[in-house]
Amino acid sequence: MSLPGPGDIAVHPSAIASNPCLACGACCAFFRASFHWMETDAGGGTVPADLTLALNHHRVVMRGTTGSKPRCAALVGEIGTAVSCGIHPLRSSVCRAFKASWEDGEPNPDCDRARAKYGLPPLQPGWHQPGDDSPPEAPAPEPAPDRRAA
Repeated sequence: MSLPGPGDIAVHPSAIASNPCLACGACCAFFRASFHWMETDAGGGTVPADLTLALNHHRVVMRGTTGSKPRCAALVGEIGTAVSCGIHPLRSSVCRAFKASWEDGEPNPDCDRARAKYGLPPLQPGWHQPGDDSPPEAPAPEPAPDRRAA
């Protein structure tokens, strides 16, 4: 699977304001993302198997999330600026289960710890609106001006 490169992401400022995860990405470059191999497309799941490595007989790990400087192979963009998950609709259960601080009305010390590693402040209560469970879509780009001679 080919993912966009780090400079290939454009996140609209209004999307970042309503979903601070789009300006963070710290969790994807701090924690090991491991899960049962059957969540991969090779096992009937959705996560692209070519983005995983075998961890043990039953578990796989997202490429890039092991070692001393983890960064998930599916993370696109610059941490702390503008990021997205290149496989967001296909992501694993461990990624789906990870909540940003205050997303569900409670702090998440793991989120705060990952953000701190990258010099980002902890998220504050009130950023998440109940019922808003999906990241907003960025508006479509303006069409290029018609350069044909009239």
